[in-house]
Amino acid sequence: MTAPVLTFFNNKGGVGKTSLVYHLAWMLSEIGERVLACDLDPQANLTGSFLSEDELESLWMGQSRNQTVYQCVAPLTEVGDLREPLLHMASDTLGVIPGDLALSGFERSLSSEWPSALGETNLFRPFRILTAFWQIMQLGADSMDASIILVDVGPNLGALNRSALIATDHLIAPLGADLFSLQGLKSLGPSLTNWHREWSKRRDNWKSSEFDLPKGNMNPLGYIVQGAGVHLGRPVKSYDRWVNRMPEAYSRCLTKEEAGPFPASPQNDPHCLAMMKHFRSLIPLAQEARKPIFHLASADGAIGAHAAAVWEANIDFRELANKIRQRIGLITESKAPQREDIYSEISDLRKNS
Repeated sequence: MTAPVLTFFNNKGGVGKTSLVYHLAWMLSEIGERVLACDLDPQANLTGSFLSEDELESLWMGQSRNQTVYQCVAPLTEVGDLREPLLHMASDTLGVIPGDLALSGFERSLSSEWPSALGETNLFRPFRILTAFWQIMQLGADSMDASIILVDVGPNLGALNRSALIATDHLIAPLGADLFSLQGLKSLGPSLTNWHREWSKRRDNWKSSEFDLPKGNMNPLGYIVQGAGVHLGRPVKSYDRWVNRMPEAYSRCLTKEEAGPFPASPQNDPHCLAMMKHFRSLIPLAQEARKPIFHLASADGAIGAHAAAVWEANIDFRELANKIRQRIGLITESKAPQREDIYSEISDLRKNS
């Protein structure tokens, strides 16, 4: 049985996507899931969140053969087969397939083999290359019995992300409260539609496949608004212009709901999973302590207003993680805790800490 793949993607950088994946991976692992995080962004920022500089140096400049995603796919660029990943375990229930700056070198192989998958003979190699990310993630998930895979990708529409998306079951679009995020949705929607259609043609072309292939569902799970001053209540006035256009843009571009009427704001939009604060004041503390912001303690400098923000972040990320679990089908609606239940649980933890 394969683990569901959830990819966080928008064709616009700088929206806090990597930080979101990092914190959700930790939170999901704490509330009952076994999580595998995979870094498919050649910039490898997610990997830098999990590993120290010394660990990164050893990983990238040492003699490792199967500890990064590129090291696992590199044999495919010659005459070999992919290698099973050796996971970095951030905790007992959270594994990581580290990224690699060298991953961009794999894009040429992905581009050249895309048309080859429509050929009449010798289909093993093109499909092995095009599905390498999915194969590696499922091998990693099987090795740790993961219940969900979270994927971070870069903000582009190239061959690397095409292969990442055909490996994807569910897609979440992180958005900033700006024009650029809206424009990103407009280019993302047609690309997903085209990739899904083209991948289906290729799957159908290899009727007797010699190994399992991803379905490439790319199911839009929802969007998350991230931005200064945006949080569960009404956005600050300067952000209204863009934030309130997101429900229509997301529906038209990703879910193909053309008729309307559309919600007047994300707060009333069922496609909006959350409106998250940046928790900017906590980020430097978390980076220094090398932990998620909701793990910060007084010893890390989280005192006074910072301590209150830590508990607020814990509540918000728990609520979001449970909503994602529910939409994917990892938990039922009846078992999904309500915000009041989450707040009570965190309050009890706070009293006992």
